[in-house]
Amino acid sequence: MNSIEIIKSLPIWKKDILISPLEGGITNLNFIVNHGQDKLVVRLGQDIPEHLVFRSNEINVSKAAYEIGVSPKLIHNEKGVLVLEYIESQTLDALGVQNNLKRIIPVVKKIHNEIPNALLGLPAIFWVFYVIKYYANFLKSNKSNHVGIIDDLLGKSTILEKLSSPRQIVFGHNDFLAANFLDDGSKIWVVDWEYGGFNDPLFDIGGLASNNDFNPDLEVEALEMYYEKQINKDDLIKYNAMKTASLLRETMWSMVSELTSKLEFNYGEYTQENLIKFTQAYEAL
Repeated sequence: MNSIEIIKSLPIWKKDILISPLEGGITNLNFIVNHGQDKLVVRLGQDIPEHLVFRSNEINVSKAAYEIGVSPKLIHNEKGVLVLEYIESQTLDALGVQNNLKRIIPVVKKIHNEIPNALLGLPAIFWVFYVIKYYANFLKSNKSNHVGIIDDLLGKSTILEKLSSPRQIVFGHNDFLAANFLDDGSKIWVVDWEYGGFNDPLFDIGGLASNNDFNPDLEVEALEMYYEKQINKDDLIKYNAMKTASLLRETMWSMVSELTSKLEFNYGEYTQENLIKFTQAYEAL
């Protein structure tokens, strides 16, 4: 069945439905469904083992995120399908994230500290330095055209792991792209929990910064807002190392997607953009 047929076949519909594609997303297919007076979001996506994405984890984390009040309600799920409450809102872009940092950071802290209190089932661990090793092995095994630089990237990853230690562990979202923040005018919502798992909080803060074009002053502001104190040189070294690791992970995510994804998206260009960002961040350390 194609996407429209899959959505129409769901057993939850009691009225006629109108299906519209929801733009954005570089991993899954998303649709808005008008069901009588109600609007819902339908998200189509199977497990993606090459990215360590398993929908059972996404379902568990989505439910916990709703329970703590940061994410829309999960209405229905079955194999390859999630149906979520629709939030009338504006999807943020990079500038929107920058301008709403004072509203976003408290939500990030809430996710980090409270999701474990509401989480059911086996929790995931998103350990970025393992993910990088995993991607390296996948790229080598599948004869990626990036194989020639993989060992160099692994060596740099080892240095970043040492520089970012010791560390705190929280429950991270681990994919703070601008499109995963919704603003309904009074509240910031967070969506897309497929990479949710325990990680260093600096990964989320670094990803938030690098994905949304923060300048150095805004990075310091974000860190001081998060930790509620003035940061020092050692704090910045750890932060910059983890931010650089987040850029490396995004680069290698895209390298793997070049080999595996069937979505219409220019992953080769995305790889090069992130490789440049990673190289600049690493050289600046």
